Amino acid sequence: VELETPSPATHFHREQARSIVTGNRSPDVPFDWSINSYRGCEHGCVYCFARPSHSYLDLSPGRDFETEIFYKANGAELLLAYLAKPSYRCQPITLGANTDPYQPGEKRYRLTRALLDVFVDCRHPVSIVTKGTLIERDIDRLALLAERGLTRVSVSLPTLDRGLKRSLEPRVASGERRLKTIQRLTDAGIPVTVLVAPVIPAVTCAEIERIIEAAAAHGASQARYTLLRLPHELEGLFRDWLDTHLTLRAEHVLSLLSSIGGGRTYDARFGVRQRGHGPFAALVRDRFDAACRRFGLSADSSSLCTTQFRPPAAEGAQRHLPF
Repeated sequence: VELETPSPATHFHREQARSIVTGNRSPDVPFDWSINSYRGCEHGCVYCFARPSHSYLDLSPGRDFETEIFYKANGAELLLAYLAKPSYRCQPITLGANTDPYQPGEKRYRLTRALLDVFVDCRHPVSIVTKGTLIERDIDRLALLAERGLTRVSVSLPTLDRGLKRSLEPRVASGERRLKTIQRLTDAGIPVTVLVAPVIPAVTCAEIERIIEAAAAHGASQARYTLLRLPHELEGLFRDWLDTHLTLRAEHVLSLLSSIGGGRTYDARFGVRQRGHGPFAALVRDRFDAACRRFGLSADSSSLCTTQFRPPAAEGAQRHLPF
């Protein structure tokens, strides 16, 4: 994996979780169930909306979120038990809704790989959201799922500006490298959505058309975007980043965020928090839609098959892969 900024010292904490699948109550996101094997993320993206969740662990949403990583070592076992319940009815599950399932620690702990083995064995639909090029390791599993219409991958790509990426996403592969990942996934028959997220006013919003054009040229078939979200402590962290890296532009950025948030830098209401409202938000939406039409990308709305599911074998027995 290409990393342009050395990782700070990271401490991993083994967690024996009691549950693994989480329900979603937000109408803003295109999934009802998700799994997050990791709490915290080494990628260090300054805009990550999951940062405030580390406060619940009495840790900071800043450096601790990037360096104190909790991993659910028993995730695959919990998933098998969850899918084996007689009452279970198959619904797609998303990996990476909160923290990245292919952050650097995954190379060591292989939690996402173990979950994919369960999904393959049970013919269960799964979608993935990531910016980690480590996903290429699992193309073999994802291709098996894709053959049956059981998976789609969303690759997050907010900027192709290498200099901006160094401070915005310090321990993530470059945008150009992620485009290669999109190409390798699509070459293997795995459908890919480009996730232009977050769109940051006066920072990344000028790149919308360029990103969509590049993603389409590398095989992406669908696209989605979200505007920057700044819940809880994240607003202060982002303000600090602006003051450090975009000092002369900081007030303009915050003013535009206020305009799409109804006078606040973040409007947390469902239906508004990801797309905003007002003239600037409408302009972003119109530009995004026009770019998708121009370069042949559709909205991210395709569903995954749920009719092929087979419960896990009794007593933990494993079926042979591939299916």
